[in-house]
Amino acid sequence: MSDEKSALIEALAPDGQLRVAINYGNTVLAQRGENGEPAGVSAVLARALAAELGVGVEFATFDGAGDVFAAIDDDAWRIGFLARDPVRAEKIHFTDPYVVIEGTYLVPKAAPFEAVDELDRGDIRIAVGKGAAYDLYLTRALKHASLVRAATSAAAIELFVERQLDAAAGVRQPLTSYAAEHPGYRVLSGRFTAIEQCMAVPVAQASEAVKRYIENFLTRMKQQGVVKHALAESGQDETQAAD
Repeated sequence: MSDEKSALIEALAPDGQLRVAINYGNTVLAQRGENGEPAGVSAVLARALAAELGVGVEFATFDGAGDVFAAIDDDAWRIGFLARDPVRAEKIHFTDPYVVIEGTYLVPKAAPFEAVDELDRGDIRIAVGKGAAYDLYLTRALKHASLVRAATSAAAIELFVERQLDAAAGVRQPLTSYAAEHPGYRVLSGRFTAIEQCMAVPVAQASEAVKRYIENFLTRMKQQGVVKHALAESGQDETQAAD
């Protein structure tokens, strides 16, 4: 084994297991498989990376991105899959994106809103999943509307319905699925942000060699069609794959 590969394994899998954070709160990227193991594009990339390094893979699963971020301090994972955000970048090195998804709003069907920018008013209350990428973005972007935080993205939809808030912010796909099953709601066609989903390495492990290797790995996975195939296999729209 080369010295370079040994250094990579020491940084990412020091005990012979690649510890990977999986966020079940984003159903585009991760789902619970029939066998109870993580499935979806994030899990596919994690297993491919572990195989390339010649190590095992150990998943740490979370219900929300905020929990993934908080677990950095416990050294719970060495590779993650999170949306790039300047707040998170204080503790995380992000690659280029492998998936780009839209952040938008779920609203009551009878609501007057047609465009996402119509919701930034002082009388508007918007449910969000605490610590999610769109929570971080809207915290910076909204000037007048109020955010009401739930523990997870799924819980934000429940909070929106139970408290009859004006909107729930989130990733388009799960919001669209909810609206399809609940005729009293609809999803706005526009977006308030494009959310870049990236591979993530805690800054403590992100040497220049690690950063180069992970970026190169992800580039190869995109070029080989692995990302698009994994999205399609998990029932997601493969056009969300980043170039």
